Amino acid sequence: MSIKRYGVEGGVGTGGQKLPFARATEAAGWLFVSGQTPMTDGEVVEGSIIEQSRLAFANCLAIAEEAGYGVEDVVHVTAVLTDARYFSSFNKVFKEVFGDHPPARICSVQDLVVDCKVEVDIKCYRADRA
Repeated sequence: MSIKRYGVEGGVGTGGQKLPFARATEAAGWLFVSGQTPMTDGEVVEGSIIEQSRLAFANCLAIAEEAGYGVEDVVHVTAVLTDARYFSSFNKVFKEVFGDHPPARICSVQDLVVDCKVEVDIKCYRADRA
């Protein structure tokens, strides 16, 4: 089995900091996308939990698509919210993204190292790439 890493040159975090991890790693049909926040060009995009959640998912799915996986291949999501009051609004975005075929998920409330409301990661699977 081989392991393929996407974005090992490092992404850019807040303040232009070069990040020391891959954007995603693929092995045996599985794709693990690193946690994504609502950032564009290394800067957090301000907005509501709905706007920030949409952008965080869009960032994850863009990385998955770069690796050849689509939203239909997402089997698990990890979500971190900074406030439990965001839960209902986050669920609306989750339903918007995944429709009637949602993946498994864990959602917790924690502080984030980036000043935003949400961080998500996704795990994808494609049997034809196993």
